[in-house]
Amino acid sequence: MKVLVINAGSSSIKYQLFEMPSKEVIAKGLLERIGEQDSNLSHKHNGSEYKTKKYVPDHTAGMSLILETLVDTDNPTIEDISQIRAVGHRVVHGGEEFTGSCLIDENVIASIEKFADLAPLHNPPNLVGIVAAIENLPGAVQVACFDTAFHASIPKTAYLYALPYEIYEKYRVRRYGFHGTSHNYVARRAAELEGKKFEDINTITCHLGNGCSIAAVKAGKSIDTSMGFTPLEGVVMGTRSGDFDPAILFYLAEKGYSISDLNDMCNKQSGLLGISGSSNDMRNLCDLADSGDERAILAIDIFAYRIRKYVGAYTAALGSVDTIVFTGGIGENNSGLREKICGNLTQIGVEIDEQKNANVIRKEGVINTDSSRIRVYVIPTDEEGVIAEDTYRLAGEKV
Repeated sequence: MKVLVINAGSSSIKYQLFEMPSKEVIAKGLLERIGEQDSNLSHKHNGSEYKTKKYVPDHTAGMSLILETLVDTDNPTIEDISQIRAVGHRVVHGGEEFTGSCLIDENVIASIEKFADLAPLHNPPNLVGIVAAIENLPGAVQVACFDTAFHASIPKTAYLYALPYEIYEKYRVRRYGFHGTSHNYVARRAAELEGKKFEDINTITCHLGNGCSIAAVKAGKSIDTSMGFTPLEGVVMGTRSGDFDPAILFYLAEKGYSISDLNDMCNKQSGLLGISGSSNDMRNLCDLADSGDERAILAIDIFAYRIRKYVGAYTAALGSVDTIVFTGGIGENNSGLREKICGNLTQIGVEIDEQKNANVIRKEGVINTDSSRIRVYVIPTDEEGVIAEDTYRLAGEKV
């Protein structure tokens, strides 16, 4: 069965076409700048990359272009779009209603729309992608896979905020957590690498990219995670602030900042960018730090320190830790950051092997010493593969 996995953003569609159940990636690509005159599609197939530039007015037209590219007579990936039997969609927020992936129907669409208030930057474009796929592939089974689903197992002691309880009852203000598909995949993979069942291992997973989150996974279930009601809470990120005293917002409001100003500041002007004043990209900051830029050095040190604090806290929450996993763009590729984060974790049993760590870049591997009590892995995430598996399973039940 051919399964198309879609990750629709506000002006982009990222996709991968899988042959299931083998999980072979037949083709993948990215359509960017939807709605702009210089829309562009990058499509990879059979080891070659093809690029197209043309005006794509909306996501429906974008899906049409992607499907046309897949059956292009000059270099066809598939013979006919009817071969695509199912489409899996990444949806960021599923609220409390969805604890796993599900077949999409009118009620699911209505719920995704309802949760747009909780993820205004993500759920609306996710929904547009779903509608566009339904219009272009009416015969395919459509499946929604939620970032929040893996964290549905978090107990009330971890997901409730110490606000008046009626705020939770009326508005469902609570910790939801994100990057769940990634945390689920790498925690399961760590169990496989350890030769254990998922239920027999405790893992701290660190998804580090422009967006960052840490999760505590106990006996196969997420019991806590750093992102909260929105993806703003937690560790320092590329442009997001992470944790800080909420009274700062009240103070700045009295100084004349509007709600819009504060929202923009916390989400788009803070984090690594805000501290360094130069970049939200860790690669750029490392180059600047090497040249002696003090604010770049400070941004990197704060980033590592906040992550280390969460690892320590989740060690206490789990009681015992078998493995720590690094994933995401920074986690998979930046050995220096991994060493800096783990450098002061010897007291909990983490010892990093400098040579192993330096050698594990963009690939799976162990980076701890032989004497380290806790095993430390780098595991490239595969969110699309997880979505493809869930979609294949649910589509099989449908057809």
